[in-house]
This record gives sequence, C-alpha cells and structure tokens, in this order.
Amino acid sequence: MNGISIGTLVKGSEAPAAAIRDLAPRGFESFQVMFWESIGGADLGAMAAGVREAAEDTRTSAAALAVYGNPLRGDAVAEETLRSVRALIEAAPAFSDGRARPIVATFAGRVPGASVPASLEAWRAAFAPLAERAEALGVVLAFENCRMGDTWKTGKWNIAINPDAWNLMFAALPSASLALEWEPCHQVEALADPVAQLERWAPRIAHVHGKDARLDRALLAAGGLYGASRWSASCFPGNGDTDWKEIFRVLSAAGYGGTIDIEGWNDAEWSGERELEGQLRALGYLRACRPG
Repeated sequence: MNGISIGTLVKGSEAPAAAIRDLAPRGFESFQVMFWESIGGADLGAMAAGVREAAEDTRTSAAALAVYGNPLRGDAVAEETLRSVRALIEAAPAFSDGRARPIVATFAGRVPGASVPASLEAWRAAFAPLAERAEALGVVLAFENCRMGDTWKTGKWNIAINPDAWNLMFAALPSASLALEWEPCHQVEALADPVAQLERWAPRIAHVHGKDARLDRALLAAGGLYGASRWSASCFPGNGDTDWKEIFRVLSAAGYGGTIDIEGWNDAEWSGERELEGQLRALGYLRACRPG
C-alpha cells in the first residue's frame, strides 16, 4: 500500500469476513463494517475474529465500524441504535490490527423537528458517557456528516451536518475521543467548497468516505435552489465535482493516517448489477489521484 489506503464499505449483516476475502483480491486495501440502525443479534466477538483473520490473510485492514441511525428520536429504535453504538465501541479493539486507533462511526442524531442548537443538550447527554468509554478504550467516535435532508432549523436524523454544528458539538463535549467521519459529497450538495472545508477541518477527521456529488448547474441556474427538480446527485469518486487529487493533498499535508473507503449504493448510474463495476472504477480513479 502507498500512503492513504483506499477501500470500501461492507455490510455487517452480510458476512463481512467473506466479503473482505472476495473484495481484497480486486484491489481494495481497507474495509469499514457498517450497520443500519442496529447491529441486530450479531455476535461481535466472532465477527471480529473472522474479520481480523480475513484482513490479515489478505494484507488489508478493518479500518472502521459504523452504525447509522438517530439515537435521539426517543423511541425503541433510538434505544437500539444507541445500544449498538455502545456495543461497537466495546468491540472495536478486537477488530483492530493495532496499527491505528479503532474507529466507530455514527450519526450524531437529532431531536425530531428540532434545530441543531435545540438538539445539542440531548446529544451531549447521550454521547458524553460513550465518549468517556471510547476514550478509556482508545477508540475514536466519529460523527458522519450526512445531512439526510436535515437543515439547521429542523430535521429527523443528524445534527453533525456542517462546520457551525461541529463547532457547537465539540465545544459542548470537548473529548479527545470525538472526531468526524467526512466526505465531500455533502459539501458539494450544500454548495460548499469541500477542499477549503477540509483545509480547516482535516485535523479533526478520523475517517473519510469515498463518495462524491455532481451539480446540474444549468438546472440550478434556471430554477434556483427550491425548484421541483433535483439539481444534485450522489455518485462515486470520478463521477462528481470534487478534485480528489486536492483531497489527497490536503489529507497528506495534515498527516492523515486513515483510509478513504468507498461508500457504495449511492450512484444511480452504477447500481444493482453494475454496483461492483462502479466501485472498481472509483477505486481505479482514487488510485490515480493518490500521490506516489
């Protein structure tokens, strides 16, 4: 491997060790094991052993774990998401090969319908004990910046959507275990400059998703932000508007020692039977952007 490793996401509910053994020979160098809302009845101890063995055998790494959901929505699903985050924090060291601090990623959550500031106390109350436990275990707890349609004033999923929110969060809970899981897709969709944002926030980023977006600038110019037609689309790196050579440059200059793991299942042109082909195209593109 040369510099920042490039990998992909695998689903924790679908035999992740087998997926690693299948995908590693295709060129993927690292893997994030992810769940949606719940780890279910997963035996994380057995999974960790299998994933670690598969990574060792293929000379790759299990870069991070993740469970995405809203732990602040105040129902049984939220409790399950929070339980799952807690369980992944406890299990993360067993997945690690010891070369880097284990990472657990999640959404910050949001009080449904509330603004970012109005959700802040509920977020702090939920995550303060998790941050303390993560710090004790040497685990990084990273918040994904996916907006899921949320805004500053209201939403259903996640307050960790932009720098204004990150400033509030890290001031409210100043723990060395807290970080960001970042990707340029959501910055492009917000009409922000991902490279400029990365220049400012790279020291706080623990994990990067390989996901991009592209804008239909003609449609945006004609109809503005609030028209009936969607003027942005999520996509694989190489199909979007981000200069990934600059992403690698900024991360390398900041001493980033993590990975860029491709987030699949988001590019409509490369979905279904074309998903793996799209991921391999993205892998080749990112390798071409990587220095050296």
